[in-house]
Amino acid sequence: MSSVRAAIGKYRGTADTNEAFHGGKHECIRLGGIDFPEKGQAYGNNAKHAASELAFGKDVTIQTHGHDKYKRTIGDVILPDGMNLNEELVKQGWCWWYRKYAPGDTVLEGLENEAREARKGLWADPQPVPPWEGRRRRD
Repeated sequence: MSSVRAAIGKYRGTADTNEAFHGGKHECIRLGGIDFPEKGQAYGNNAKHAASELAFGKDVTIQTHGHDKYKRTIGDVILPDGMNLNEELVKQGWCWWYRKYAPGDTVLEGLENEAREARKGLWADPQPVPPWEGRRRRD
């Protein structure tokens, strides 16, 4: 894992993919270990707004974990106050812990369970549709 300093720019599509600017270039960042509602899915706009409110225009540290099949950098975004954006968005109930790509992440697992129990964010819906199901239905 390595870290880079960057400024967060606009979000692309869903809240889990955004642009970061560092070293004189733009880079597409995919928030690691989490998955957001797809564009057009219930709570998708709310999730995007929450992510933007927390990170847009801020100088952050990105702890990188490699690249995905679309060549996006996968990482955790650390906000100026030290808060982990990925974890905070799960805690607020705006996304799922992405078990497929972060199977052993007990922090994300615990935060999702707490958000579910408190019916925060998308967990206010008794049967929220996970984004991977939304993608499968669309494809």
